[in-house]
Amino acid sequence: MQFNQLGLSETVLAALAAKGYSEATPIQAQSIPALLEGRDLLGIAQTGTGKTAAFMLPSIDRLVASNKRAQPRGCRMLVLAPTRELASQIAESARQYAKGTQLTVATVFGGTSIHKNKTDLARGVDIVVATPGRLVDLIDQCYAILLGIEILVLDEADQMMDLGFIHALKRIVRELPSKRQTLFFSATMPKTIRDLANQFIHEPIEVKVTPVATTAERVEQFVTQVNQSEKQSLLTMHLRDESIDRALVFTRTKHGADRVVKLLAASGIASNAIHGNKSQPQRERALGEFRSGKVKILVATDIAARGIDVSGVSHVFNFELPNVPDQYVHRIGRTARAGKDGIAISYCADDEKPYLRDIERLIRQKITVQPLPENFLAESAKIKSSRAPVTMSRDEMNGRNGRTMQDRNAHHRHNPQSQRGPRANPTGDRGERQGRPQGERQTLGASFGGREGGEQRPQGERPRFYGPAKKKFSPRPAGSTGGARGGQGGGNRGGGQGGGQRGGAQR
Repeated sequence: MQFNQLGLSETVLAALAAKGYSEATPIQAQSIPALLEGRDLLGIAQTGTGKTAAFMLPSIDRLVASNKRAQPRGCRMLVLAPTRELASQIAESARQYAKGTQLTVATVFGGTSIHKNKTDLARGVDIVVATPGRLVDLIDQCYAILLGIEILVLDEADQMMDLGFIHALKRIVRELPSKRQTLFFSATMPKTIRDLANQFIHEPIEVKVTPVATTAERVEQFVTQVNQSEKQSLLTMHLRDESIDRALVFTRTKHGADRVVKLLAASGIASNAIHGNKSQPQRERALGEFRSGKVKILVATDIAARGIDVSGVSHVFNFELPNVPDQYVHRIGRTARAGKDGIAISYCADDEKPYLRDIERLIRQKITVQPLPENFLAESAKIKSSRAPVTMSRDEMNGRNGRTMQDRNAHHRHNPQSQRGPRANPTGDRGERQGRPQGERQTLGASFGGREGGEQRPQGERPRFYGPAKKKFSPRPAGSTGGARGGQGGGNRGGGQGGGQRGGAQR
C-alpha cells in the first residue's frame, strides 16, 4: 500500500518522498489509519519492520492538527526507549519526518549532560524521546512536568522489562494525564508483557506483523558445535571472509566483548565493542564507524544491541548463545532488514546445548548444523601462534588469578604437608627463619629516631614554652591540713583540729 493512501498530510508525505519512501510496510499500513483516529495500539513486531515510522508519522499529523503549545518543562509527545542508541535513532527519524513543521524534538538519556536536558525542557518541547532512568531523575528534580502529554509511546517494552525499568515506567505513568493516546510496541508478547500493556492502554487495536516469537524468514540460520577455547579461532577464520559486508558479533558479557575485540585486533582484524561500560562518546563513535563502513565488525552485548539500526548487516555471529531464548530472536533480527537476506551463525559449546534446545523450541524449527572447517585444529593452532601479544585487562587478570588460586587451594587440600599454619605443623615449632636474628628486632621508635650503632639523631633546640611555670611537687607537712583520712574523728572524714579542716566535729 502507498503512503498517500493512508490519510497522511502533504507535509509528512513530502518528508517521506525526500527520504525515498513511497510504499508502506505491513505494520505501517495496519497502524497509521487507526492512529490517525486517536486509537490506542498494541503492536507485536520485530525490529526492522518500520515501527518508528508507524507511530511517528500519524503522531506528527495529530500534533500539528491539535495546534497546541508545549508547557514549560513539559512536552506533548513522549517516546520511551530502553537504550540510548535506540532513543537517539528514534529522535533522528522524528526530526527528519517533522522537517516541514515547527515541531521541536529533544532527547533525554544518560551519559549526556543533565544540564542540557534541563535547558531543552525549560521552554517546552513537542516531542521528547527518553530512557526511563534519566526521565525519572528530571521528574524528581521537578525539571520535567508531564501533565500536558497527548501521546505516549512505549517502544521495545519487553526489553524495558528485562532491564528492570518496570518501576520507573509505573512512576512515569503516574505523572501522565489519564486522557491520552498510548502506543505499546514489543517484539514478543508473553503474558507478563500483555499484563503490563493492559495497565497502560485502553481498548487498543492490536497489530501483529509476525507470529509471536518467530524469527525473520530471510535469515539463514546455522550452528557449529565447537569448544569454548576454540571459538575465537573459528570467529577469526569466518571474519576473514571477504564476502562479509558488515558483521555483528554478540557476547553475553561486557568483558567478553572487550576480550573478543582485543584478540581480533591481535590477529589483524579491526573491530569495535559497544556495551554498557562504554561512555556515550565511545558508543557513538563505534556506531558511526560501523555505519560508515570504516570498521565492518561490531561486537556487542544484548542490551546495547537493541538500539543498533544499521542497514547492510550481512552476518550475525552468536559468539555465545543467549541464556534467554527471546534474545536470540532480537539478535538475528539485526540482519535481513529492509527486505534483504542475512546469515546468522551460532557457536555452541557443550555447556550451551540446553540454551540451543530452548531456542529451537521457541522458534519451532531446527537450526542447520554447520561442521567445522577442514583442518580446523591445524588452522586454529596457526592463528594462535601468529597472534600478537595481548595485554589483558584487570578484570581478565582477576578472573585468571581466581582460577589459579582455586587450583592451588585444591592442591593444598590434597597435600597437607604443603600447607602452612597449625594444621601442617601441629607441634607449633617455628623452625629456622631466614629473616633477622633474634634479639635485634627493630622497634617503631628505632626505625624513626635511631641510627646504626646506637647513635641517636640530634634533637635540636627545644621549643619555648610560654605557659605558666609548673610547680615542683613537695609533700605537705603532717598536721597542716586534714590530709590523713580516717583520723581521730570516728565517723569524720577529716582528722586534725585546724579550722580549715574539711572533716571534724563541726561538720
